[in-house]
Amino acid sequence: MTDLRILNQGLVPYEAAWEFQKKTHASRLAGESPDTLILLEHPPVYTFGKNADRTNLIDPKDAEVIQSDRGGDITWHGPGQLVGYPILNLEDHKKSVSWYMRNLEEVIIKTLGQFDIEGGRVSGMTGVWVGDQKVCAMGVRLSRWVTMHGFALNVGPDMSYFHGMIPCGIKGKGVVSMNELLKTELDMQEVITPLVKAFQTVFAFDNILDD
Repeated sequence: MTDLRILNQGLVPYEAAWEFQKKTHASRLAGESPDTLILLEHPPVYTFGKNADRTNLIDPKDAEVIQSDRGGDITWHGPGQLVGYPILNLEDHKKSVSWYMRNLEEVIIKTLGQFDIEGGRVSGMTGVWVGDQKVCAMGVRLSRWVTMHGFALNVGPDMSYFHGMIPCGIKGKGVVSMNELLKTELDMQEVITPLVKAFQTVFAFDNILDD
């Protein structure tokens, strides 16, 4: 039997959530807690990955700017964007970073499918795309095969913040939200429910534990 704990935390400042991730990571590594999926939103913040090119930040506006320890380049988080931080011990799944990343993408693709949005992958790039527009960015960190950081799904954020950077350092491609694609305004819980189900299915968890 494998359990997945869901922590739905609402709006949390980036650095506070990062500290909570570290504590949860340590607890999972020690075997004191089950695999956990932290779901939340952040106040506006631009974050740099470990190998980010800082010239990709054009205009931070009123957002925080933080150097993170995840992989990837620059990204933005803000209200209306569903951020997921899976803290999983891949020793209990498969010790493969590429397998983990493709599974994270599959979770988002399945979630989008519940809204009749056809998400897909772009060869050589991470994340989930609708055509040539990215709807979900991803950046992770693994320490002793326990994961941190994760994905950021654009449900209905203020998309003007994306003009303040070159998203993920990728030129010539756009970004889009679910609300823009559907021409409606989704409630965040409408997205969380199918996402949790997709996460359970893709990673083959037997039980969902809601704290």
